[in-house]
Amino acid sequence: MNSVALAADLVAEAATVDERRLLVLAGDREVGYSHLEGILDTLDVPISQTTLVGPDDRLRCEHLTQSTAGRLLGTTRDVVAVDAHRACRPNALGRVVGAVDGGGLVILLTPSLETWPDRRDAFDETLASPPYTVDDVTGHFRRRLVETLETHPGIGIVDVDDDRVIRSGRTDPAPQLASQSDEQGVPADAVFPDEAFEACLTADQRDTVAAFEPFLATPNQQTAVVVEADRGRGKSSAAGLAAGALAAAGLDVAVTAPSPDGCLEVFARARELAADLDSISESEDPQEDDRIHSTITTASGGRVRFATATEVDSWIDEPDVVIVDEAAALPVSILETTLAAERVAYATTVHGYEGTGRGFDVRFRDRLDEGVHDVLTRSLVEPIRYAAGDPIETWAFRVLALDARPPVEPLIADATVSNVSYEHPDPAALVADEHRLRETFGLLVLAHYRTEPTDLARLLDAPNVTVRTLERDGHVVAVALLAREGGLDADWRADMYEGVRIRGNMIPDVLTSQLRDESAGAPVGYRVIRIATHHAVRSCGLGSHLLSKIREEVGSEADWLGSGFGATPELLRFWHRNGYETIHASTTRNDRSGEYSAIVVHPTSERGEALRDRHTTWFARRLPAVLADALEDLAVDTARALLRSIPAAAVPALPRDPHSWRVVAGAAYGPGLFDVDPGPFRPLIVRAIIEQPALPGDGLSTREERLLVRRGLQARAWSSVADELGYHSTGQCMRSFGDALTPLVDHYGTDARSVGDDAAETVRALRTRFDGE
Repeated sequence: MNSVALAADLVAEAATVDERRLLVLAGDREVGYSHLEGILDTLDVPISQTTLVGPDDRLRCEHLTQSTAGRLLGTTRDVVAVDAHRACRPNALGRVVGAVDGGGLVILLTPSLETWPDRRDAFDETLASPPYTVDDVTGHFRRRLVETLETHPGIGIVDVDDDRVIRSGRTDPAPQLASQSDEQGVPADAVFPDEAFEACLTADQRDTVAAFEPFLATPNQQTAVVVEADRGRGKSSAAGLAAGALAAAGLDVAVTAPSPDGCLEVFARARELAADLDSISESEDPQEDDRIHSTITTASGGRVRFATATEVDSWIDEPDVVIVDEAAALPVSILETTLAAERVAYATTVHGYEGTGRGFDVRFRDRLDEGVHDVLTRSLVEPIRYAAGDPIETWAFRVLALDARPPVEPLIADATVSNVSYEHPDPAALVADEHRLRETFGLLVLAHYRTEPTDLARLLDAPNVTVRTLERDGHVVAVALLAREGGLDADWRADMYEGVRIRGNMIPDVLTSQLRDESAGAPVGYRVIRIATHHAVRSCGLGSHLLSKIREEVGSEADWLGSGFGATPELLRFWHRNGYETIHASTTRNDRSGEYSAIVVHPTSERGEALRDRHTTWFARRLPAVLADALEDLAVDTARALLRSIPAAAVPALPRDPHSWRVVAGAAYGPGLFDVDPGPFRPLIVRAIIEQPALPGDGLSTREERLLVRRGLQARAWSSVADELGYHSTGQCMRSFGDALTPLVDHYGTDARSVGDDAAETVRALRTRFDGE
């Protein structure tokens, strides 16, 4: 087989220059596996260093499916073969390439490259959202993939049906110069043990490990370390060596990451260093079957342990040092909470499929720099697992847009609402214009902490997804990714009502299955999946301008526009300013963002208005009960912003019976207590925050509004509320609660149109009575 000889040549060439190579076995699937088996039998590669990623476990090596390829994170392999015949998932492709070591080989089994872009597979089915079918999915991503396979250096192609080499993939590289890293020794003023630096493989790593030394040398100083690098540069290894040195010195080091598997390298390096220092406790050896290594305890009493990122509030005050691995993949809310640690480090990927360092910089770095920590930044440039300039790395960056970025600031710094153009770039045009595609996708990466290669395929191929941009002189300054939802027939809606997940219809799904509105899937809407404005021209109204242009364009063909996002006060205010009103808040935190999600809609037709009206009314009615239960830990300002984003027409009715108003007025004017019967207070508080009425004096202060929400709606204990809002005592907090109620009772309780004649008269009489006393 020609493929066997070519694979041996590619591996030999890769080994001489410490690079990787990629071999495509294109053609019939069974013939391709015959070639693959011949290659693996010939190559001098241990079976333990080989992985097959595909649907069937048909080789003797490790087997993973494409959906579980994430298990390769933090590991290295000599050969990874990917069976892409039944599905080609972009995320899996990126994870596989990142796991192959220098001198290694990626083998891709594909259909004929001539026909592959026009074939639809299991991944394409995930892009087809009803009422669309898989036949409506385009093949732009696959065509782009094939084009890069056929033109990029370091990639060999074999037609297995004819046993014919189409491309050799050989690059005949010049000999590599020896690395200068080995000439670097232990820093003269090192605080950490020599072994920590001797374990480093590059000068970049040594400098990075040294950056952690202030955690030990100046323990009372608030310090943050930021480690930035592309994949394969050893940032996690450097963090692990630093963690091991700190634990050996007796410190408690908590390591957190989006998932435990993602920081295996940190624990491996920390454990090795602790063992080299004869510092590790024998009783704390990792379990054989424990991928998430157990806590490392040292003889000095220090330790390195994993802490769950989504539970950061519960543990952030415990450790001496916090290390956040893969920080770019975590939401800003979690990163901000880690700032409570006096000594904290962030290791972030500059270009990667779990998040980008650029997103980390734009969305969090300013808050870090403006805070109380002294910030040290180190960048690792020199690769460790393979040589600089590795052709497979540059291929993966290009085809998956891992290094996509928005235009540089000088090109768009003068962009304003008056000089930008509204554009509708179709996928074919984006594929044909690599520069525009990279700018568009680069902005989308910044819009979300975990934009993935799959999102690139969705942008290019999903029939219900479109993109809109604002551009200045041909450069993208703002972008919105839209998904058409709804328009479902009666059968689809009935299935959804019974709990069947209808792909690609997020808002109708929630309204139908959770909120029991079977007609919610009938109106047609456009959901804003992502929206982003270039950071250089934020706060210039461009995001709002883009939304207004979208409404002008699609309003006549849709019933509503909407969005779903992790709820924060800033985002809720942005959407509300643009006419989007909240109709739902999730009752569980998102596993990725750590935030409660909100759904907002903006009607564009009478059907859309009817949808909005009934759901805002239901939301306003149920929100007090939910805030006192599932959302009792929702941030108070987010709860206030949720309430303010509900339209005034949806406010709940106030009590009309005199007894309820005697309870409320008694707490406002006299000796009555909220705790005796909280029920009548809640619609009053909700209505006041939604309507924001003109009240006597200066109205409710921010502190008073927070007090009413925390105690009146979220049912927090008086002592907890007093501490949080800075009251001197529980008694003062309770008196302030009554004072905050007084203008509300005066405004609403005496209005016979809202509460009825009897209730209004009761309130007026009580006010006169208590004023007289």
